[in-house]
Amino acid sequence: MFGVQYIKVPPTQYVLYYRGGQLRRSGAGLAFFYFRPSASIVIVPIGSADVPFIFNEITSDFQAITVQGQLVYRVQDPKLIASLLNYTVMGAANHYISEDPQKLPQRLVNLLQVLVRAEVQRLPLRSAIYATDTVADSVMTKLKTSSELAALGVEVLGLAIQAIKPVPEMARALEAEAREELLRRADQAIYDRRNSAVEQERKIKENELNTEIAVEEKKRQIRETMVDANLAVEAKEQQVRTAKLNGEIALENERKQLVIARAENLKVEADTQAYSIAASLQPLQKLDASVLQMLAVQNTDPRLMVSQALKEIAQNAGKIGNLNISPELFELLMKEKHSEK
Repeated sequence: MFGVQYIKVPPTQYVLYYRGGQLRRSGAGLAFFYFRPSASIVIVPIGSADVPFIFNEITSDFQAITVQGQLVYRVQDPKLIASLLNYTVMGAANHYISEDPQKLPQRLVNLLQVLVRAEVQRLPLRSAIYATDTVADSVMTKLKTSSELAALGVEVLGLAIQAIKPVPEMARALEAEAREELLRRADQAIYDRRNSAVEQERKIKENELNTEIAVEEKKRQIRETMVDANLAVEAKEQQVRTAKLNGEIALENERKQLVIARAENLKVEADTQAYSIAASLQPLQKLDASVLQMLAVQNTDPRLMVSQALKEIAQNAGKIGNLNISPELFELLMKEKHSEK
């Protein structure tokens, strides 16, 4: 009514009330009445704002890429930005009378693009695709110390680079190359697995052979031990046999000595007997044979007498013409012999 209006702004907006070219009131979240014909109201948003961006760049190997992300900022010095850009509003709806408020995000995006370009142009395509975090950190560090932002009175709260993508043709080429690399790795994995299986099989065979060698070595040692044991037993048995043979030899030597002693004793006895017989027969040696025969005839055995008579007859056979001996005489002698038995 009568040009008097009421304005009320939220805490996220900073209002500057000019009248007659002089700043009468300023602050965030103010509410007041003003006379519209002589007043100029400037409202600067001081809350955080998100600015999405997407732009094309070139890597160090001359490959086109697309950088996509989001910038978060807020106006830190509303009076400074209000002196650079026109944030004047008009009407009950507080519409801006110019397009300057839309220029600030574009200026920030332009500044951001310059810094991002400087980063990605130093990287080849393969490295740039995976360097989103590295590029974002580096650009954020430069934005915090940027004199352009300080001149605008703007503070950058955050920067997120969501993706760095190559053009579709290059993406398909990289996909094909990556696919081939994956297939090659798969083939290599299959080869390595087969090679590992062969190697494991070789190790198993080698272990089996080593086990067989060890078993054969143990068997050889067992055989050698048995042979050594048999040799030791044989040596002990040989010692026993040698000792037994030495004992038998010693016994035979003692027997030999005994036999020799007995033979010497028998010889001495025989010599003694012979001497005794010779001494007893020495007187008979001087007698005549006829005398001895006469002494023998004194024996009452008729057979002896008959045999002696036959002997004498035989000695004088040349002097006898005829001699008849009846069989009855021999039969009689034989019967007497058998009857004596």
